[in-house]
Amino acid sequence: MTDEDRTLPPALKEAHASRFFEEHDGHDFQPDDVFMWSAETTEWWRHWTGDPAAWVPPFRVFGRDGSGGLAAFWIRVPGAAVEIQPVVFLGSEGELQVIARDLGDYLWLLANGVGPLETVDGLHRVPEPIPELVAIARRHTGTAPPPVEALVAAADAELPALTALINSATK
Repeated sequence: MTDEDRTLPPALKEAHASRFFEEHDGHDFQPDDVFMWSAETTEWWRHWTGDPAAWVPPFRVFGRDGSGGLAAFWIRVPGAAVEIQPVVFLGSEGELQVIARDLGDYLWLLANGVGPLETVDGLHRVPEPIPELVAIARRHTGTAPPPVEALVAAADAELPALTALINSATK
């Protein structure tokens, strides 16, 4: 038995409780109530990279899409709070995307009406804010709503580092 803490950050749990993003703009996202067990994440990582001896991955998985791709916090800075780590998507077909620079940006994407997987394929519509999620994001971040374009650009700036990590694991 393990004493692994699988508790999601309260802000993430509260935002996901709204459930607005299931079948949102054609993107099926299924949030988990707790983080995936690290042993399960490692097993998935080894299968995903094709390396049965791959190291323990730096991800805390909190959801998935209908095809088996995973949404996770990328523990880019070991020992730092999970809330300040990037939120990423690792697709079942090898897709890679940084969804948000951190939990605060992720909350603002949701608040702006952007589902967690919409940034993977590109945003193909004008999103509309969701008042319930705006209130959650404002309460947990203490900031005004940033433009969606700024959130996406900040996340995209993290992609080269994620790509380098993946490339180092799949060689």
